Amino acid sequence: MRLSCRLSGHLAALCLLSASGISAAAASAPVALVVAASSPTPFTSLLQVILGLAVVLGAIVGLAWLFRRMSGGMLGGSNRLRVVSGVLVGQREKVVIVELEGEWLVLGVTSHSVNLLTKLDRPPDAAADVVPPSEPFARWLKAAMDKGRQQSEVVNK
Repeated sequence: MRLSCRLSGHLAALCLLSASGISAAAASAPVALVVAASSPTPFTSLLQVILGLAVVLGAIVGLAWLFRRMSGGMLGGSNRLRVVSGVLVGQREKVVIVELEGEWLVLGVTSHSVNLLTKLDRPPDAAADVVPPSEPFARWLKAAMDKGRQQSEVVNK
């Protein structure tokens, strides 16, 4: 007795196999192979994750660039405002001198507010007194590197 199946692909093969008297367990074996062959491998899954991460990171960088471009440089440091000096006067309080368009503003800064203490004219010799904030760190780093080199030379001798 022959069954007529009007199915395509693997299902038609299953109908023919079951009609010829082969058990259902043997008939399901090709289907299991087809399903296993179409499942993603660990390599392709990892590749999909990496590509997805790259797309997300690229979108973040692109949006940051676009936002910076559209804001007109308002977020970047301007040359009009510069911190001249600062000193801690408490655990969370400090006095800061800020230069704004040739005038020095003495500010009291706390964790809750910023208050203007006084305004001063910029002293004529102020350019020589101002030390860039990275200078002390650069000096310390150079001294630490020199000390490390001296110790390694003593060990190597």
